[in-house]
Amino acid sequence: MQQSKLFYKANKNKSANAESVSHDLLVRAGYVDQLMAGVYSFLPLGFRVLKNIEQIIRKNMEEIGGQEILMPSLSPKENWVKTGRWDSVDVLFKLKGSGDKEYGLGLSHEEVVAPLAKKIVFSYRDLPFYVFQIQNKFRDELRAKSGILRTREFLMKDLYSFHANQGDLDKYYEICAKAYKNIFKETGIKVYRTLASGGSFSKYSDEFQMLTNAGEDLIYICKKCSIAINKEIKGENPTCPKCGNTEFDEKKSVEVGNIFKLGTKFSTPFDLKFTDRDGHDKPVLMGCYGIGLGRLMGAIVEASHDDRGIIWPKSVAPFKVHLIHLGGPKVKTSADKIYKTLHGEGVEVLWDDRENKTAGEKFAESDLLGIPLRLVVSEKTLEKNSVELKERSKDAVKLIKIKEILKHV
Repeated sequence: MQQSKLFYKANKNKSANAESVSHDLLVRAGYVDQLMAGVYSFLPLGFRVLKNIEQIIRKNMEEIGGQEILMPSLSPKENWVKTGRWDSVDVLFKLKGSGDKEYGLGLSHEEVVAPLAKKIVFSYRDLPFYVFQIQNKFRDELRAKSGILRTREFLMKDLYSFHANQGDLDKYYEICAKAYKNIFKETGIKVYRTLASGGSFSKYSDEFQMLTNAGEDLIYICKKCSIAINKEIKGENPTCPKCGNTEFDEKKSVEVGNIFKLGTKFSTPFDLKFTDRDGHDKPVLMGCYGIGLGRLMGAIVEASHDDRGIIWPKSVAPFKVHLIHLGGPKVKTSADKIYKTLHGEGVEVLWDDRENKTAGEKFAESDLLGIPLRLVVSEKTLEKNSVELKERSKDAVKLIKIKEILKHV
C-alpha cells in the first residue's frame, strides 16, 4: 500500500477528549474514527489489525473443534421473554417493527443458538459440539468510555458448547481456557485468569484480565500463586481459593475475555433436550466463551506503546514493514523496486511515498503508526547499496545491504 493513497488522516497533537492512551493513539494515528459515543468506524489501518486479531482467534477456535457460523443480530422478543432477559437486562437494545412486532438486538446469542441447537440435537450421539461466530453485538451502555475499550456496538467472538454431562462440560471449559491463553499470548499481552461471580449459572466464571490504568475493574492477585480474584467476589474469598494465601496485590485491569458454564440456564427455556443411552430425556448443558475484538485491540495498545506512539506486535500489525524514502527520483526508483520485491514475496508493506512531508514528519508519523519494522532509503544509504533498518520497539538503527532485506524482514 502506498501511503499517499491510504484512506486515513494522522494528527500529531494529543486529543483533549481521549479517556485512555489507546483511545488517543488509535484516533490520532487514523486507525479508528468516532461517529458518536461508543460507536466507531475502523479505517483501513484499524480494519487490518482487527482482521489479524480475528484470524488468530479463528485459528484457535477451530483447533479446539469450533465450527464457525453466523447468526442474526435481530431476534424476536418472545425468545428473550422465555429466558427472562427481556426485562432483566438493562443494556438490551429493544426495537419496534411493523405490526407492533418487537425485537432485541443481540448483546449475546443464547436466545438464538439454543433454539437453533434444538433443531439439530436429539440424541446423545449428537453431543458434544461447539459453534462460534465473530459478529457485531449491541449493548446500551449507560456510559461508553475509554475509546474502543467500552462501546455500544462491538465485534465479538462468541463460542457456545453443548454437552451431555457436567464432566464433559468441565473438560471442555479447561480446553477453552488454554486456547484463550494462547490467543492472548499470540496477540502480545499478558493476562490473569480471574475468578468472577458465576451469577445464577455456577459458583464461578472466569475472566481474563490485563493490567492497565485505563481499566475499570479491580482485581486482587495472589502474591504466592498469581491467581486473581475479581473485586465483586473478593469479600467471599479472604484467602486464595487455590493456595490459601492471604496476601494480594490490588490492580486496575480491563477484561479482554470471559468463559462461563451456563449449565441448563438457556437450554431449559427452549426445551433443549437429548435422549441418553438408556432412552431418558435430559437437558443439554451449555458453556459460553467470549472475546471482544475491538476491546482486545485497545488493550494491545494500552500494553504496547511509548510516548511517540503505538508499538504493534508483529502478529497483529497492519503491515510488517514501513518503507520510507527520503530524496529525489533516484531514491524513489530504488524504493519502488524494494516495495515491489517485498510485495512479490508476500511481505505486507506500507510505503511512505509522499513528496510533501519532511524526513522529521515521516519519522514522527511512522512512530505513531507503530509498524514493527522501518526501512529507510536515502541518497546516503544508496551510496553503500544499503537501507536503514529499525525495529519500532528498539532505538538501535542498523545499515543492511539491499540484497539482504528479505533475510531481515
